[in-house]
Amino acid sequence: MRYEGNIYRPPSEAYSLLVQVTIGCAYNKCTFCSMFKDKQFRVRDVKEVIEDLIEARSIYSHVDKIFLCDGDAMCLSTDKLMFIMENIKALFPELSRVGIYARAQDILRKSPEDLARLADAGLGIAYIGAESGSDLVLERVNKGAGRADTVAAVHKAEENGIRTSVTFISGLGGRKLWREHAIETGEMISEMDASYVSLLTLMLDPSASITDEIARGEFEVLSGEEVVEETYLLLQHANPKKSCVFRSNHASNYVSLRGNLPEDRDMMLSQLEKVMKDRGMLKDERFRML
Repeated sequence: MRYEGNIYRPPSEAYSLLVQVTIGCAYNKCTFCSMFKDKQFRVRDVKEVIEDLIEARSIYSHVDKIFLCDGDAMCLSTDKLMFIMENIKALFPELSRVGIYARAQDILRKSPEDLARLADAGLGIAYIGAESGSDLVLERVNKGAGRADTVAAVHKAEENGIRTSVTFISGLGGRKLWREHAIETGEMISEMDASYVSLLTLMLDPSASITDEIARGEFEVLSGEEVVEETYLLLQHANPKKSCVFRSNHASNYVSLRGNLPEDRDMMLSQLEKVMKDRGMLKDERFRML
């Protein structure tokens, strides 16, 4: 298997075979992100991808899941993705699913028929970084995709057989916009009806340009207690019509939450209330990591 640069995957793909079909991120301008700064975006030669798949088949007797890297592999044309998917299916008949990172624009550019074809070929889940439900916050972090586009992309993928896992970032609004970030993110979770929603918590890498804003005093980072208060407000406004798996148990989070929305919302709010009364329940900064 050949890999270029640092490789990233969602936590739920920890035991998946990772295959690079693109190198880097086609957008790569978000101020909070440093994941692909070491790479110049390009699409890998499909021949190389197939060679890697053949090599993996010779090494592993059983592969349950495959994850297609890098940052927005869904940007590939449907024909190219279908060719890769067909080879995956032929080489790994035991596979339960294929996962992929996707930007909202990648999904919206594809027709319903294209998405259904990919789903039928085994593409089971698309991971989308929404980051915030507030367009003002998204504009400030130079996300390049607004709330309406992400909601439309989630609906389109889900309606055509591809489950979505949507990630938001606690603390992304800073002290100035924390209430707007919390309320509008909760409302967005209610509106989009994704299969999965997860919360990470903002952590700072010196190579991310948001650190320059912090140094200039333009962005104030929330404390652990403030992040808990923000999460509480977010959950109060999260009431999806379709049951949604909710997770806030990433290594970056101050408090670990697991449940389904809306069924377990009161239980998770109760957990947060306990933490708000006892600061000692917050994860120590030394144990937070990306």
